[in-house]
Amino acid sequence: MTQIEERDQVESRPTLRFPDRFVWGVATSAYQIEGAVAEDGRGPSIWDTFSHTPGKVVGGDTGDVAADHYHRYVGDVRLMADLGVTSYRFSVAWPRILPSGSGAVNRAGLDFYSRLVDELLNHGITPALTLYHWDLPQALQDQGGWTNRATAQRFAEYAVVVARELGDRVNFWITLNEPWCAAFLGYGAGVHAPGHTDSAEALTAAHHLLLAHGLAVQALGSVLPPDCQMAITLNPAVARPASLAEEDVAAARKVDGLQNRLWLDPLFHGTYPQDVVNFTSKVTDWSFVRDNDLAVIATPFDILGVNYYNPVIVGHYAGSGSRGRDGHGQGTGETWPGCPDIQFPEWPFRRTAMGWPIDPSGLYELLIRLNRDYPRPIMITENGAAFDDVVTDNNRVRDPARAAYIQEHLAALHQAIADGVDVRGYYLWSLIDNFEWAYGYSRRFGIVYVDFETQERIIKDSGYFYSLVARTNTIAAP
Repeated sequence: MTQIEERDQVESRPTLRFPDRFVWGVATSAYQIEGAVAEDGRGPSIWDTFSHTPGKVVGGDTGDVAADHYHRYVGDVRLMADLGVTSYRFSVAWPRILPSGSGAVNRAGLDFYSRLVDELLNHGITPALTLYHWDLPQALQDQGGWTNRATAQRFAEYAVVVARELGDRVNFWITLNEPWCAAFLGYGAGVHAPGHTDSAEALTAAHHLLLAHGLAVQALGSVLPPDCQMAITLNPAVARPASLAEEDVAAARKVDGLQNRLWLDPLFHGTYPQDVVNFTSKVTDWSFVRDNDLAVIATPFDILGVNYYNPVIVGHYAGSGSRGRDGHGQGTGETWPGCPDIQFPEWPFRRTAMGWPIDPSGLYELLIRLNRDYPRPIMITENGAAFDDVVTDNNRVRDPARAAYIQEHLAALHQAIADGVDVRGYYLWSLIDNFEWAYGYSRRFGIVYVDFETQERIIKDSGYFYSLVARTNTIAAP
């Protein structure tokens, strides 16, 4: 994008300005970019096991090398500085710190993240650290993983190890990323690691993930400086009924229960939603919930991290024909425990390469609802889109659809802020193309293109667009 094009982007339409000190960041996760899975003492994770299982990942891809960030982090931080972003959200690989999930600490793993944090600070970039982005140590999965209550305690112990090493330089700590995915896609749908398909396991894992968050917040509070902020990142979504018919409204209410209220109600109110407990009672008796668990889960935290990609359209399923696919492209069945009577009708949205609908109004609607029902300062910890990017002969990646996606969603975010929602910042997913879980390398979310054969990085046109946003704290109205 030329300087003239950049200027025209701002000057040709009304300008929307964001609050002073608004955070403009980019996000990644450890398994998706680091590679070096068997170097410097790192132990195997469930995603190492899952990706090496035939048929689980498109093309047989694995995260063994990924974007080789472990060796190339200095250049990647320089890219962030060149883009002008002010913060970097990354995740720590649990098996790189505690190869067996607990016990002996791997000093080399801690040293890597210490060097990364120092490199960020040297470039004026604020680190935002996520403790868990789905790469559970395989040793803990061998003991039951998130269906084992003890894993929650192991997580709190791991959090303390990292906090004691980095708490003097990192003041934004996120416990979990999208526990809905870890529980329901990993233990229910089987499309994420560890690949189980058991609704009772999915709900058990959900509770233990929430418990892990609460225990970690308590533990972190005892070792971090008092000015550190703690958060959890969820992936809530607007669940819209396919029609105003009573049965469609009821179906959407169920999905809202599992996608949103199952996580938000215990975190904010110390209770599970009774309707969800009721409609899942044939799946589990909820005996995994013990005395004082909900009080621990409701331990106060500072920031609600929100990952938003799309709304979900839900209808009643009468038992014939296709049930469609949900807004996450993950199908139905065990993904949604206790919901044999729901379906996901196709609607005429524009869609990303993931097949996800593009609807910025869902972000606005979601933020208004969260501000009303679960008031807490919010950080948009992920938002972005995958498209089929192509490198041109002059080594350029033209991706106007991604730039438009970002612009439209930032406009919706700006409107929510104007209407009173306390949003502190925005992290674009993702800095660089990466290993996109079960899709392998077939989907690209980055604003920086990665040639996975050579590891060359190329800033896409959307990257230049986002750089201008970050540097000016403004967008042109769509």
